[in-house]
Amino acid sequence: MSVQITTAFVEQYKSNVFHLAQQKGSRLRDAVRTETVTGKSHFFERIGSTSAQKRTSRHSDTPRVDTPHSRRKVSLEDYDWADLIDQEDKVRLLISPQSEYALAGAWAMGRAMDDAIISAATGNALGGVSGGSTVALPSAQKVVHGSAGLTLAKLLSAKEILDKNDTDPDEPRYMLVTAGQLADLLGITSVTSADFNSVKALVQGDVDTFLGFNFIRTERLGLDSDSNRQVLGFCQSAIGLAIGADVTTKISERADKNYATQVFLSMSIGATRIEDEKMVEIACTES
Repeated sequence: MSVQITTAFVEQYKSNVFHLAQQKGSRLRDAVRTETVTGKSHFFERIGSTSAQKRTSRHSDTPRVDTPHSRRKVSLEDYDWADLIDQEDKVRLLISPQSEYALAGAWAMGRAMDDAIISAATGNALGGVSGGSTVALPSAQKVVHGSAGLTLAKLLSAKEILDKNDTDPDEPRYMLVTAGQLADLLGITSVTSADFNSVKALVQGDVDTFLGFNFIRTERLGLDSDSNRQVLGFCQSAIGLAIGADVTTKISERADKNYATQVFLSMSIGATRIEDEKMVEIACTES
């Protein structure tokens, strides 16, 4: 039961409640590859590139090409959220807050999903036949901080890395930034100028797309060992989100809690970095 609900008790009945500032659900779910799975673990199967064999004579033997196979393992984790609403609370609040509790729980689940995706992007992936080997993001996929925030040069480097890896030009690309990096970008003329980009940056103080990246602002990006912000640029299929059980909400009475109403949410998910070559980590200093 929420021990803080008494703060909403008033001498005059209130018919509405307000949510404090917070990230409302997941911002990254649609930016990654999603698969519905069964079980506590899942493998994302990968097939590497091959080369065509030139025929040098008539009636020659059929060439055999060994297509490379590899896989990345993801383990699913269970998440829960629950709170109780006493019968007396409903009277004192004039309205039942159960729908608002359910909304708050769903938002919390979405944020947890984003945390799992970001952790998978920057952490070690599990490779090998049984997923027993750890794979760190190669240094070639990282842009050093250079004692600066997010600059045009860093964005160009990230784009060059993905292009050199011959990633699909038709696949959506995303760039995750915090408010600090967004401020850096809005100070770059080529980003805000209508000659180079959409006028949204000038009118709304936001960056939608630039250099082929769709920008997503999130304040949940982590710091590296040198306390630099880990800005992430990636193709949609670089990260895999495995969903064993999507967010489920149950609202019911608890007889063991004086018939208080319980709002309960749960989900089972896991995330992993599927392809290192489609991921770029950009180190950015913050003031």
